[in-house]
Amino acid sequence: MVMNSYSLNPKIAQQIVERTMKIIDCNINVMDAHGCIIGSGDLERIGELHEGAMLAISQKRTVSIDSIMVKRLQGVKAGINLPLKLNDRIVGVIGLTGEPSDIWQFGELVRMSAEMMMEQTHLLQELSYDNRLKEELVLTLIEKETLPSSMAQWVKRLDIDLKSPLVVGIIEVDSGQLGIDTAMSELQNLQSQIQILSKHNLVAIKSITELVMLIPALNRYRRWDLLEHKKKLEQLIVTIKNTTQLDIRISLGNYFDQHPYPLIKSYQTAKTTMLIGKQKMPNIRNYYYQELILPVLLHELSYDWQAEELLLPLKKLRQGDNNGVLQNTLQTWFKNNVHNGDTANELFIHRNTLEYRLNKIAKLTGLNLTKFDDRLLLYIGLQLNKS
Repeated sequence: MVMNSYSLNPKIAQQIVERTMKIIDCNINVMDAHGCIIGSGDLERIGELHEGAMLAISQKRTVSIDSIMVKRLQGVKAGINLPLKLNDRIVGVIGLTGEPSDIWQFGELVRMSAEMMMEQTHLLQELSYDNRLKEELVLTLIEKETLPSSMAQWVKRLDIDLKSPLVVGIIEVDSGQLGIDTAMSELQNLQSQIQILSKHNLVAIKSITELVMLIPALNRYRRWDLLEHKKKLEQLIVTIKNTTQLDIRISLGNYFDQHPYPLIKSYQTAKTTMLIGKQKMPNIRNYYYQELILPVLLHELSYDWQAEELLLPLKKLRQGDNNGVLQNTLQTWFKNNVHNGDTANELFIHRNTLEYRLNKIAKLTGLNLTKFDDRLLLYIGLQLNKS
């Protein structure tokens, strides 16, 4: 897919007219590549064919029209008409109204100024077009197993190396009380800012609440380094918070080295990591799959019969633990790697009290807490209960 050639449109034409007429005291007309007036200081002339412009286009030169030629041509007044070029192709004509001898000195400056405006507009259009291609590419990569053949041209045009390993990051946005238009504007500004701060990342808006980033997975030593990723993403959060009204969270998915569809899986893990992270640590803003592997992997079980079986011991515990003391004790025990001394210290209780509570937990659940398998059942039950 190739972007269409640049064509001079009425909006840009009128901008050229208005800007030029502030400097030069004569009427300005801008004609398209067919000689039709699409911008003018005399609005009544818009839509007319300009024979002087048509001559300038066909002969590829500046055409001067004096009072004698005016009588022989239609739709023209005395003046000069200069072809406007972009990338060596005539895309229109700019005309200055007046006696050629009086305005000739301004012609080339006016043409240069108009061509500079067109070049700037063309570059912005190209940039906008490239950004749209990048967004479509990112969204396709995280959703489809096979990249459409037409996108191969996009990848080449955008100079993107899809052979280099990538990992998916998600930025979730809470726009609060902002209106839809304001929120979308903030989101687009956020996207631009991330692209400036992280030039190697590909960023796409997936919805009004979600941005997706494709991040180079390996460092300069060709190694996966979670700590390095954490440092960069945490710095990104700090920078963004100083420049936007949006409340944001970031999750980083898993890096799949050998999987046939690595970005689809990476996106899925980033999405679930965000969900679990918000449930488990609502006050934290950055979540990483590698730090939440077990609850993320267990999440899909939450809606199946296996989850009901795994949650049975915890269900029995809750029935005999009305005030939640035993459940809190169990969570703290696992948090401290089943180390009784550390657990008792964190709970501010005597070790004998902890032993009593653990024995009661064992009795209520019917499990033996000295056995690894029984401990694992309870631990997984706790993880599922939070997911």
